[in-house]
Amino acid sequence: MPLPLMTVDAFTAEPFRGNPAAVCFLDGPRPDRWMQQVASEMNLAETAFLLKEGDAWRLRWFTPATEVPLCGHATLASAHALWTTGRLPEEQEARFETRSGRLTARRADGAIAMDFPALPVLPAELPEHIRRALGATPKAVARTHRAQEQNTVVELESEQAVRELKPDLIPLRTFSDGVIVTARAAAGASGYDFVSRYFAGFYGIDEDPVTGSAHCSLMPFWAERLGRNELTGFQCSTRGGTVRCELRGDRVLLAGHAVTVMKGELLA
Repeated sequence: MPLPLMTVDAFTAEPFRGNPAAVCFLDGPRPDRWMQQVASEMNLAETAFLLKEGDAWRLRWFTPATEVPLCGHATLASAHALWTTGRLPEEQEARFETRSGRLTARRADGAIAMDFPALPVLPAELPEHIRRALGATPKAVARTHRAQEQNTVVELESEQAVRELKPDLIPLRTFSDGVIVTARAAAGASGYDFVSRYFAGFYGIDEDPVTGSAHCSLMPFWAERLGRNELTGFQCSTRGGTVRCELRGDRVLLAGHAVTVMKGELLA
């Protein structure tokens, strides 16, 4: 029986910007291998699979290469898909059971706000071959200390340095961490406090357009430096996207917009 399938651009209000995710509504459990094949066929940074489970939805995320433990943009896309297809009333909170525990999303101020775990970072050393691959001198380096979500945060001197970065992607594909490159927003920047880019070659994504889960670490990182618990990040990839963040103890609220760009059916 055909399965409904959508493509949603997340962390943007404009089509063809932000980060695209495929969202597939399942009619029952499916083998992991099948889901991985579908994600490879979609060839997007993430494909989300949703299965109704009690008062929530079982949510799993696959890149073209592997399953991941946490994904922000495909969760935002999933909540948007549930509401816009009428599977969930728009005034009702979307609840997801995931490998990272229960996640929720709700409508807030015209956007979608998601409740995610905070992933604090600790000072760390950057492997020399990764520093050479980035081709930049870090101002600071830190790393998450949560086993299921391993990212290295590399702070550079300026927003311009982040935007102009042209890393050697081949060495980054052998590094088991995602690499978050970030800097404070340039003086006079309007609408955001910090910028970032995200490289996850090990997971089959050379550069992710907009990465919600990376902001689970970026928010604690920048909250400490800027002395504020509400900040806005801009991920300055080619497509670009904005993530509004609020740190609440061991949780982070991530907010953004989403827009549907395609609907269809999965026949295989």
